Amino acid sequence: MEKERQLNPLDTAAFMNKYVDAGFTAFDMADHYGSSEIIAGVCKNNHPNSLSINLFTKWVPKPGSIDKNEVRKAVQTALDRMQQTSLDMMQFHAWHYPDPSWLDALIFLKELKEEGLIRHIGVTNFDAHHLRIALGHGIPIVSNQISHSVIDRRALGAMKEVCEQYNVKLLAYGTLAGGFLSDRWLGRDEPAMKELQTWSQMKYKRFIDATGGWQKFQNILKVLDHIAQKHQTSLANIASRFVLENPNVAAVIVGARLGENAHIADHQKLLELELDESEVNSIEEAIAQLTPVPGNCGDEYRKPPFLTASGDLSHHLDKIPRVYQPVSMSEQREQVYSGTVWEGFAGYSRAVKKGNRILVSGTTATHGNLLVGGHDAGAQAHFVIDKIEAAIESLGGSLKDVVRTRVFVNNINDWEAVARAHGHRFKGIDPANTLVQAQLVGEGYLVEIEAEAMLDS
Repeated sequence: MEKERQLNPLDTAAFMNKYVDAGFTAFDMADHYGSSEIIAGVCKNNHPNSLSINLFTKWVPKPGSIDKNEVRKAVQTALDRMQQTSLDMMQFHAWHYPDPSWLDALIFLKELKEEGLIRHIGVTNFDAHHLRIALGHGIPIVSNQISHSVIDRRALGAMKEVCEQYNVKLLAYGTLAGGFLSDRWLGRDEPAMKELQTWSQMKYKRFIDATGGWQKFQNILKVLDHIAQKHQTSLANIASRFVLENPNVAAVIVGARLGENAHIADHQKLLELELDESEVNSIEEAIAQLTPVPGNCGDEYRKPPFLTASGDLSHHLDKIPRVYQPVSMSEQREQVYSGTVWEGFAGYSRAVKKGNRILVSGTTATHGNLLVGGHDAGAQAHFVIDKIEAAIESLGGSLKDVVRTRVFVNNINDWEAVARAHGHRFKGIDPANTLVQAQLVGEGYLVEIEAEAMLDS
């Protein structure tokens, strides 16, 4: 849906009816997509087949602490805009994983689901590790909406394993790369960034640049066009159909400017397409010439290189607050506390900074009174590393400054899942490391990690 223009709800809802009548009954929107929720609600409430229409919205709060009242307000705002008594699906976006408020938000959404205000919980732009944490903690997430296309294959990495283990489906956006994966750009000269007309084009041009540049992208278009001609369909349809070959993908999200470019007949052809093995292989061969998009799913919104329209987060965020507030103990010493019962009981801090050295205490997957991650050792390990990262960041460092980690697993059978989590998070940092089996204090804890960081300045 159009994100920037304010549209007349009654007039625009009439254009949505054409999609519903053609069998396209699921619509994606967000709290920040202009009047999209209002328009979609008008459509659903006035269509004779309203029960067949599913409205999926998103909530994208600013970084920082989140309480249940804030979550309830966000849900109620969406309900009011759409004039519904229950949301078909609320999809949550988190900006900064070291701040455990993202998990608080999902816990509160689960409670509102149990109240009947939400039918399904989804997430958007989650990486595999934090999707695993949420699922391991018992949050009933049904879908993750992520960028996934012939040029963005991150969904086939760690995300694939999580989807298959927990039966989570992907809603793929960016499958047409802001319109670049279409006949319109085949054989065209490379556009300058200043020539691009939409936020989507500016965003996905960065994806094209990151994956090898315009000439390699043109090779992808040629292969897709060759297959499209065989099927007498559009290049865009072949690009979308290829993404649907991923069994974890439940749907591709196709952008539409209501009242301007419907493409309904073309979308219907997409559902009838079948790619044979040779066609899939030819696309895979073209993809193999690309440089993979860096990082994990959703990283474009959390760390450099920011593959956003502006190339940074300036049009999304003002700042990301510290998770913990440092306490000055002397001119040379600061420390932070995460607020767990263990710290006050046993008389220690989460981390101490003395000079250029930061020492992080043995850390478990504890959040307030909660044990996070359930029986998934990998989930617990990732949450532990988030806490370590939060402590180091709050004292002026980052995970890149870590020079030493010590890992303790309660059950030696969990060593591989924990080691893999450590490997994902410290890849390229490669601190000195020890992993041993040890009987941990506290029921249900599968892993404990301590860390040491050295700041260069």
